[in-house]
Amino acid sequence: MIDAARKLAFKMISYGGLGALAKPLVGGVGAILMLHRVTESPEAAEGPNRGLVIAPQFLDALIGEMKRMGCSFVSMDEAVGRLRSGSNRGQFAAITADDGYRDNMTEALPVLESHSAPITIYVAPGLTSGDVAPWWEALDGLVAAGRPLAVKLSDGEMRFDCSTAKGRTDAFRHLSNHLTGQVREEDQAAVLHGWAAMAGYDASSPGRALLMNWDEIRRIAAHPLVTIGAHTVHHYNLKRLSKEAAIQEMYRSRSMIEAEIGKAPQHFAYPYGNPAAAGQRESELAREAGYRSAVTTRHGVLLPEHVQHLHALPRLSVNGRHQDIVTMRAMLTGATTLLANRGKRLVTV
Repeated sequence: MIDAARKLAFKMISYGGLGALAKPLVGGVGAILMLHRVTESPEAAEGPNRGLVIAPQFLDALIGEMKRMGCSFVSMDEAVGRLRSGSNRGQFAAITADDGYRDNMTEALPVLESHSAPITIYVAPGLTSGDVAPWWEALDGLVAAGRPLAVKLSDGEMRFDCSTAKGRTDAFRHLSNHLTGQVREEDQAAVLHGWAAMAGYDASSPGRALLMNWDEIRRIAAHPLVTIGAHTVHHYNLKRLSKEAAIQEMYRSRSMIEAEIGKAPQHFAYPYGNPAAAGQRESELAREAGYRSAVTTRHGVLLPEHVQHLHALPRLSVNGRHQDIVTMRAMLTGATTLLANRGKRLVTV
């Protein structure tokens, strides 16, 4: 019902005239698009991580439509430059992708090449090296295996029947909430691997299958359309860390990436990027660490005023739950920024 109401709102904005009225007032100067995976054949099309996946055909259609709307595609370097200069060169968009999924290279990059559209890929060295499992993918694989799970949570032992779709959904929800809310960031990997071991599942396998390794990161970093950004070392929720640990995640991720690709990243993305994961402290730390920009996952378009908030930039999520041009057109008017942020026009942290 919520999804249906949201789709109706998008249609009203796109076709009902609201978007046309709103755009001159709140449409801003541009937008940062947020991707994760781009693939024609996701492993679990109806799984809990389906929102992270879009099809290459949709990415192609979206870029084409935005070009027809008069939008030019720029790198994050140029996006920051335009904000700083107050450029009146028309609407612009920067494409970003989090985590370093392999299909960014194999399936997204050919689409970007056909449009000469740059992309910034935010890399967490712990994920890339395999030292840290992408827990959301590993947990999905664990429950999808269909084996019964008996795990100790904060309120006692719970048993999950993963042989049914409902059982898998319940298991993923309970376990992800426990992992991200009750377990220290530094302990999440050990807890996850413990659950997996009890079920005879290899929690490291999704990372190996889905994420680029360093050889692939070096290869894609050499492409003229690609910029590599930093995404912490371990993909930790920075707001749950001490100030000292958070700043170390920012500094070390940059130095580790520089050691691998020969160039220090200038742009940063907060893992998770929502209010529970990135706030004013994190924005100040990203500035202190010397990044030129830092992006959140807050929903919003870019306004000229964002020149004062370059380490708290919002993005528009391009995700598998709404792969339609109507939705994206509505987002680009800026009207959905107001709806998503209780009438707030300038979205920061």
